[in-house]
Amino acid sequence: MSDPILFSVDEGLARLTLNRPTRLNAFNSDLAHAWRDATAEATLRSDVRAILLDAAGPAFCAGGDVLEMATLMTDGSPLTELAGVINAGIRALTESSIPVVAAAHGTTAGGGLGILLSTDYAIVGGGSKIGSLYANIGLTPDLSVSAQLADAVGRRRALQLVLQDRLLSADEALEWGLVAEVVTGADAAEEAERVRARAEEVARFWLAGAAEAYGQAKRLVRSQPSRTFAEQLEEEARSIGASFDTPDAKARVAAFAAASAKKAR
Repeated sequence: MSDPILFSVDEGLARLTLNRPTRLNAFNSDLAHAWRDATAEATLRSDVRAILLDAAGPAFCAGGDVLEMATLMTDGSPLTELAGVINAGIRALTESSIPVVAAAHGTTAGGGLGILLSTDYAIVGGGSKIGSLYANIGLTPDLSVSAQLADAVGRRRALQLVLQDRLLSADEALEWGLVAEVVTGADAAEEAERVRARAEEVARFWLAGAAEAYGQAKRLVRSQPSRTFAEQLEEEARSIGASFDTPDAKARVAAFAAASAKKAR
């Protein structure tokens, strides 16, 4: 059997690939536990400064594996337990100070939407579709959808999405602010490759620049809801002072000052 998640690290970039293509990368127990372990490793390794999340096959993530729910679960307790395992990976990504880019071609639905929301910069294909669809099978949102969707698109739009049998087009998702970029291709396979290539460009941009500063900026924005306004100002002040003391910032500030002085002559 293939690994449910493919994991690799190359020059500071950790790549996590959901790898259940025949089930549209829907989460079962094996994928859930592999997800928890891979996200923990990616966010704890000292050599990782950016993370790219993508998926094998024609879709990004269809949420939970409904077929396995129907055949293997006699009550909801295993589903609650499984969501908890996946949530550990979601928290690992959102609470880390490492920026995460998603290459989300094809369909993203149900819990897959929560996985997408757990990344910081999402790129989709022109033919992508994104939605909730939980109520179609009588279930409620999980995997951070109710926690993150309203912050991403606003409460009214979040309600429109979870209270309708609706899949957003790529352009609608872009207009709503749910994704950062839309990439097109001549066909589905080419489009998926272009989405992945653009996501890697974004990740390499972070790595080539002030990767630590990008990561701390992500942390400040992600962690803000846990603080009052005054506390957030204090944390910003603390963070900018700490970043100034890093070798990277000292070199960049000195280079900026030298360039400015040269222009002023």
